[in-house]
Amino acid sequence: MIENIKLFLDARVAQYNQPGFIENDPISIPHMFRRKEDIEIMGFWAATLAWGQRVTIIKKCKELIALMDGAPYDFIINHEEPDLKKLLSFKHRTFNDIDTLYFIAFFRQHYERFESLEDAFVPPSPLKGEFFDLHAPPLGGRGAEAALNHFRSYFFSLPDFPHRTMKHVSSPSQKSTCKRLNMFLRWMVRKDDCGVDFGIWNKIKPTDLVCPLDLHVDRVARKLLLITRKQTDWQAAEELTARLREFDPADPVKYDFALFGLGIEERWGVQF
Repeated sequence: MIENIKLFLDARVAQYNQPGFIENDPISIPHMFRRKEDIEIMGFWAATLAWGQRVTIIKKCKELIALMDGAPYDFIINHEEPDLKKLLSFKHRTFNDIDTLYFIAFFRQHYERFESLEDAFVPPSPLKGEFFDLHAPPLGGRGAEAALNHFRSYFFSLPDFPHRTMKHVSSPSQKSTCKRLNMFLRWMVRKDDCGVDFGIWNKIKPTDLVCPLDLHVDRVARKLLLITRKQTDWQAAEELTARLREFDPADPVKYDFALFGLGIEERWGVQF
């Protein structure tokens, strides 16, 4: 039974983990750039705004890029106070100008200290004050859990951060599935020979990732009995990922392509 499911999902990974997947997915936004910092910034922003129809998400991200003069990193690092006024018009669902300005403030503060956004996700060693490698198998998802919990604390470490913005950055400590952040980590961490995921980060390993658990993935995974937990929360995402590691211990979240594709492209598992 397990082998049959693996073969079934492997075929769907091969089908959907292709450049043709990019155009209609939010991952198309970071693919607009070549500079690493721009890829990180707009990858994070696209993942954060990824709720609702994909066409709308992509449209809003392109609007945001235009407001930053087509060069997010350069705008964030070099902007002056008057330059921020045009961003006051930006809004996507509950994400508004207050959130936008805080994101810019965070990115500027971070990139003044570090070369990569990856450093924001890697907890410092309590003994040496250094970054440590999260990869110490078997982690069972604790690598991603530690990374995401640390990131949220670090993200909201600026003085007088707006509390309303906290709803846009989740963490396992809140029992959230952290779907958007896990999707962003997949984009940055997976070493993808097919050209979809970027694989530009090295401190977090592909085996440490947790599968993004959205409505479509959750529905298909439950139909395949890959999730038995009743709640859709962080533990359910860990349960799914543990099952996917049985299929590929080194790269379990590649099956996100299969589960998502089955759910949204083929409407597989939908009850009519």
